[in-house]
Amino acid sequence: MPAHLRAAVFVAALCFPRAGSAAEPAPAPRPARDPADAIAALIDAQLAKDWEARGIVPADRADDGEFVRRVYLDLIGRAPKAAEAREFLDSPAPDKRARLVEHLLTAPGHANHFAAVTRAQWLPQAATNFQLAQFGNQFEVWLRDRYRENTPADETVRRLLTVGIAVNNQNPRFRFVQPVSGNAEAAMIVGFYSANEGKPEALGAAVSRLFLGMKLECAQCHDHPFAPYTRDQFWQFAAFFGELNPLGGPRPGFVGPLPPQGDRNTIGVMGTERTVTAAFVDGSAPEWSADKTPRQELADWLATAKNPYFAKNMANRMWAHFFGIGLTDPVDEPGENNPPSHPELLKELGRAFAGCGFDTRVLIRGLVRSKAYQLTSKMSHPGQADPRRFARMNMKGLSPAQLFDTLVAATGFREPAFMRAQQNNGFVQPNNPRSEFLAQFASSERATETNTTILQSLMLMNGKFIGDQTDLAKSELLAAIADRPGWSTEQRVSNLFLTAFSRPPTPAELERFTSYVERGGAKNDKQQALADVFWVLLNSPEFLFNH
Repeated sequence: MPAHLRAAVFVAALCFPRAGSAAEPAPAPRPARDPADAIAALIDAQLAKDWEARGIVPADRADDGEFVRRVYLDLIGRAPKAAEAREFLDSPAPDKRARLVEHLLTAPGHANHFAAVTRAQWLPQAATNFQLAQFGNQFEVWLRDRYRENTPADETVRRLLTVGIAVNNQNPRFRFVQPVSGNAEAAMIVGFYSANEGKPEALGAAVSRLFLGMKLECAQCHDHPFAPYTRDQFWQFAAFFGELNPLGGPRPGFVGPLPPQGDRNTIGVMGTERTVTAAFVDGSAPEWSADKTPRQELADWLATAKNPYFAKNMANRMWAHFFGIGLTDPVDEPGENNPPSHPELLKELGRAFAGCGFDTRVLIRGLVRSKAYQLTSKMSHPGQADPRRFARMNMKGLSPAQLFDTLVAATGFREPAFMRAQQNNGFVQPNNPRSEFLAQFASSERATETNTTILQSLMLMNGKFIGDQTDLAKSELLAAIADRPGWSTEQRVSNLFLTAFSRPPTPAELERFTSYVERGGAKNDKQQALADVFWVLLNSPEFLFNH
């Protein structure tokens, strides 16, 4: 047989099965490891090592009732409704926790909640400045779209930093920032720049704090007394936003000669005759190009995996959201006087976040799948007392929006359609139950240190909203539970517990509250006594905290 035919037969024998024989199945490709599982594993490994070294025994795993309420509050900003809690508690599926997380990540409430949380961090001025309120609402709508589309965190920040805007400096009392060429996205982002009045020093301070985790503004007038930030570093970073200054560079207070009008990357140091050129906080500088603005040069360095500050800071902020306190806390004051509680974990968490393409949902899945997130908040060992060891879940006070939305979920209150539409468009009408709660319960305290004021307590105990929702004549939900035919008093009480706490009552609770209702309470009226029970549950610490 010719050599070329022998070769053809050999190849055919390799590629095709012999007649009458079964082909060997091709080996199935091994699925790549879920990056969220890898994040959960590194969290658990690092914390377990820390607990062992310190002789800490971690808390028990949270039961399903504790978990379902926690994850609803953290992911969509409200506790589950009774039907949602019951469906989860009754499910026999072994992976029901992971399934619930997937469901919530794609629910509209997730984008709404995280947009509101992010807007409060990135644009806090909008909550107290009437002129900025509408800017803040538009900015929140833009953020909502980013979370709904699962835009990677680096792309979101890049779009924020490079948006086409201009500053109108005609009004000496307020510098108006406006979008260039009628860009719709810029119109929604413009609030971030308006809140900082388009000032390079204000924008540099905000961007370094939010996206690098550094309070560079403490070095605005002098070198930082506790951190290794110099005055020049602050102004070099602010210089990236110097192009927004219509005067060409220096700010009011600069006493030296003006730099050339076209020198977009130079700024004057306030109170001196010196000018500095834009530079990154690590001391390096861009390779300047005429095709890029200074803000684009900044974005090319800041919102990338090669910048370790960005990834660690964003991961740390997400950790603080779910655990109540950051690995570095406060989250924007790293330094020798504020080292991270778990430096290796923070470094690896930032590396993992960058490695998954800054996919926020992957990071969230990893955090909530960890054993640490699924620990109970009930203390069972003295070593669990330190909240920065994460040996049990930290209790977090509900934010004003979480509290109101949880009350809505628990009571069945129906917000008028026009109010819901306004909220979805980023606008909250004053003088309605929602706006009253947001105003009364506003707080600047960290979640793990929330305290209830006297006025807040009075609003919950005696306010019209709670009064109406615990009134049999006005509350549809309460009336439905009280009038449900065939239900025993125990069933009615149990449903109130499921409605308020996402769990059934303990035997002791069931006996105590059932006995109270059966006796008719203070007015010898069983239905009114049932309303009293609901009022007590809604005013309890268990209802007011995420635990």
